[in-house]
Amino acid sequence: MTKPQQIRLLVVDDHLVVRMGLVALLNRRKDFEVVAEAEDGAQAVERYREYRPDVCLMDIRMPKLTGVQALAAIRAEFPEARVIMLTTYDGDSDIRGALAAGASGYLLKDVEGDELVLAIRAVHAGRRYLPAEVAQRLAERSATPELTPRELEVLELLVKGLSNKQIAEVLDFTEFTSKAHVRNIIGKLGVGDRTGAVTEAIQRGIVHLD
Repeated sequence: MTKPQQIRLLVVDDHLVVRMGLVALLNRRKDFEVVAEAEDGAQAVERYREYRPDVCLMDIRMPKLTGVQALAAIRAEFPEARVIMLTTYDGDSDIRGALAAGASGYLLKDVEGDELVLAIRAVHAGRRYLPAEVAQRLAERSATPELTPRELEVLELLVKGLSNKQIAEVLDFTEFTSKAHVRNIIGKLGVGDRTGAVTEAIQRGIVHLD
């Protein structure tokens, strides 16, 4: 009987318990082998370079380098790298950022074990894997206008609770300009006020509360 081809895996997550659980789950499969682990984005790049896994499972929010930054660094050096983002963040901005950086898949951490296996096998075979709920999240937001870099700066300060006057002082423009940016942000996000803008931005992963 022919032995199934081993899919060599790198597991990247800054939470030890999560990482241990994933490794235990994956190593139970006869055709999977976890060859390396990493606890932050910088280490992920080093481990990938050292072990050259077939598929990498990568968290998004990590120290030193985020998952997306680590993914971009890995893909810059190894364009053929196959990386699945495995995260609790389901905002469309997180998803778009990961896919733009070259992710082959995007899974949420509440994924069932069987679907995780399917995703790994699909990505190993050269296909992209997006669960239905992730694809739907992208489709729902496809028509939403993008925020400009300046609007993103203003939004970050909104989330920190700064007033229009304080935002103007930090970014060195007039309070009138600050109000205009806030008004544009509210309109683009389709909400009624600045509190709604903050809530929507956090839910969509445009900004994160660290």
